[in-house]
Amino acid sequence: MQEVVSINPTNRTPHNARLANALSAEDSSVRLQAALAVGSHPDPGFLETLVERCAVEPDFFVRDMLSWALTRLSPELTLPRIRQELDSGRTRARSQALHTLSKIGDKSAWAWITRDMLRDTDDEVARTAWRVAVVLVPEKEKKDLADELVLQLGRGDRTVQLSLSRALVDLGDVTRPALEKAAASPDPAVAAHATATELLRQNPETGFDAAIDEAKRAVILGPQRAAAAETAEC
Repeated sequence: MQEVVSINPTNRTPHNARLANALSAEDSSVRLQAALAVGSHPDPGFLETLVERCAVEPDFFVRDMLSWALTRLSPELTLPRIRQELDSGRTRARSQALHTLSKIGDKSAWAWITRDMLRDTDDEVARTAWRVAVVLVPEKEKKDLADELVLQLGRGDRTVQLSLSRALVDLGDVTRPALEKAAASPDPAVAAHATATELLRQNPETGFDAAIDEAKRAVILGPQRAAAAETAEC
């Protein structure tokens, strides 16, 4: 049974009531259109409904539209409510709150991004936290963020590792010392992921799969033997 979101728009016009009900409709296309309509005509009365719907909405595209609708409201109104969701016991609520923060892009929210979020055991929450951290981090704190993110190297499947590599690459040259240190890790998964990320940082056009394959070979053979093998293949 689909969870029904409580509806409490301030302006209880028939039109608003229909939109609020449509946000919980069984058909995802109806929910998507409702979220688009709410965002197209911002109304503070929909804040709670939008935030609550983000926490339970199963469809990615609808969730993204809900976040967009939230960005259409005043940040002074939206940000305090989103901050509450960062401490939610529901993983989707935390993840979507972080995603919405990345869309709003208000640098003052950087102080809300904790190490616990960056290390969240839920992959989706962690991936979203990495992305928003890179968007919000002040220049002077980029090195500390890089040092924190490299602790997650080797984690998860391809999707998780790609997200982390992208976050580290987006931080720029400040990540190089941390990646070089991680590339010497005795853990082959960490070493390969760090090496692949550095390859991507140096050449963003390199595909992740190609970079990770090259990195794994370098870890197994050692840098010199891997370079010799590559020369021989040429």
